Amino acid sequence: MLAPIHHEHGITTLDADYLRPGLAAVHLLVERGRVALLDTGTRHCIPALLAELRALGLTPEDVEYIIVTHVHLDHAGGAGALMQICPRARLVAHPSGARHLVDPARLVAGTQAVYGEEAFQRLYGDIVPVAAERVLEAPDQYRLDFHGRVLTFMDTPGHARHHFCMHDARSESVFCGDTFGISYREFDVGGRAFIFPSTTPVQFDPLALHASIERILALEPEAAFLTHYGRVTNLEALAPRMHEFIDEWCELTLAAEGEGQARQSALEAALEKSLIARLHVHGCILDEAACRDLLAHDLHLNAQGLLVWRDRK
Repeated sequence: MLAPIHHEHGITTLDADYLRPGLAAVHLLVERGRVALLDTGTRHCIPALLAELRALGLTPEDVEYIIVTHVHLDHAGGAGALMQICPRARLVAHPSGARHLVDPARLVAGTQAVYGEEAFQRLYGDIVPVAAERVLEAPDQYRLDFHGRVLTFMDTPGHARHHFCMHDARSESVFCGDTFGISYREFDVGGRAFIFPSTTPVQFDPLALHASIERILALEPEAAFLTHYGRVTNLEALAPRMHEFIDEWCELTLAAEGEGQARQSALEAALEKSLIARLHVHGCILDEAACRDLLAHDLHLNAQGLLVWRDRK
């Protein structure tokens, strides 16, 4: 696990201990001794979360809101178990995703279809339902007064239909989940981030994602906090790269030949070539083998999601 990163305005980025260090994050907001958590990681992240609360002089009783940007289990898998530990917390979710946290059966089945049952248990373990009366649905433009700190929620489909982003007025930042893409710190060059989209199954929609990126950009935020991974700035320079990747990857997907695993493998290779080429332009000094290792998980899932989009289209 990476060490926690403490930002201004009471924001902490915590490694969620998912698959490898630096792949997935949980963000904590602390305001007047109260805590809001942005995404939870899996239930395997809970010990690290509790340890960080203790390090900040806080307890589970101080957690007021557990906010999940969407219900994919690398973002929300630990929500139910964490709600059991944090007795005063309310769970904030997108109106289209909330029901899947109350009754996670379909969510579990859908995720097992992607990963398989054995890998699902290893990655996520048992998914604990959340009591309906503790769930707060946050529709588009919903505002939450977090002890004088205004948190505004925006419907941002494209990665998933049940995805929102949250604008924090205090820090002038947006907590983006997967909508503003993936940016691993290993690819930073001279303080410049490298970013690419997350097109994982099963609801990728390129037109909606383009629109959601522009909606985030219109807020003119100082920074975006990504689940994969951490804080990025200079969004006006990153957004065009996101748009370019979305369009290029859709073209590659429509051109992919073959059936079944052969088509999946061909598309993964095409996405890898696309990313490696852009990393070279970016000035990344890692060798290609290291880049492939860092990208392998995303290449597989992104290709799956793009092919679901193609078949649906």
